[in-house]
Amino acid sequence: MNTTIAEKRVLREPELLELGTRAFEGLGLAHEDARDVARILVTADLFGLSTHGLSRIESYGERLGVGGIKARPRITREQRAPAIVGIDGDNGVGPLVGMRALEAAMDTARQTGVGVAFARGSNHFGPVSPYSLIAAEAGFASIIGSNATTTIAPWGGSDARLGNSPVGFGVPNPGGNPFLLDMAISVAARAKIRNALKRGDAIPDTWATDKAGRATTDPAAALEGFLLPIGGHKGYGLALLVDLFAGLLSGAAYLTHVKSWVDAPDEPQNLGHFFILIDTRHLGSTPWLAQRMNDFAAILHDSPPAQASRPVLVPGEIELSNLARHRREGLALDPAVLALLEQHAAKL
Repeated sequence: MNTTIAEKRVLREPELLELGTRAFEGLGLAHEDARDVARILVTADLFGLSTHGLSRIESYGERLGVGGIKARPRITREQRAPAIVGIDGDNGVGPLVGMRALEAAMDTARQTGVGVAFARGSNHFGPVSPYSLIAAEAGFASIIGSNATTTIAPWGGSDARLGNSPVGFGVPNPGGNPFLLDMAISVAARAKIRNALKRGDAIPDTWATDKAGRATTDPAAALEGFLLPIGGHKGYGLALLVDLFAGLLSGAAYLTHVKSWVDAPDEPQNLGHFFILIDTRHLGSTPWLAQRMNDFAAILHDSPPAQASRPVLVPGEIELSNLARHRREGLALDPAVLALLEQHAAKL
């Protein structure tokens, strides 16, 4: 049952999946495709990643409406080598192309031990961690990444030439929580800066620069400027590496060849993704992996915390804790997001 708390409706996971599926069907997607898109976005919301969850119905829906994304793409798979597969997304919704690439990489890894999928002709595919979780629950370790619209200046440069390309890592744990690391290359995502602007809040001066390259606490100036990479020149190098794998090697657009979905919403972005999966069953038995993963986490957890109220965590534990809690208690969606989902679902 839906309940209401502080004017927000609390929905259970099956309800979120059903509403998300119907909303994307209302935008023209086939039922199974809409279900796959909703699965990624709902998982993001359950993880607590609301900026990359069902709220994406706004930007995805706008581009579907003006023909910038195909609602009914013909996604194709081409086996390039025993362990390498290419995916042409035909300008489909990003999470749909991402799911097809993940499935291809898993199918290949089951046969060869390692599966690598390169996807092109895609769009924003949500956060990495939902894909990493799906892979981990199926027994696969993963390295997953995507390129993105240019928002970061080259190290020492003065204009945007590379994207805030996300990359993530996952390692399954049959006896507990998998390891999940999902990170963008910038200190903070543009979505966080946009949210600060909506709230009227200042941002830390380590997040971004203005268009002249000066550190700023003004979110409006930051959105006109550039994101700052983590670790300075090291983050710059990592961002380039992700784009080389996701964009250049996949055959997708890369660096400034990527179209901005804000400036040109009716044009294909041709984003690229990569999925590198390892079938851990070829490395050892399930009990072997569970024992080692639990010991790995215990070594970290046993470190005395510098602050008693902040124990040492393993990457992914916060998201997985949020996932478990939201599955028990439900999730309160932003009323504006809920209204937009219901508006599109009503088109059926």
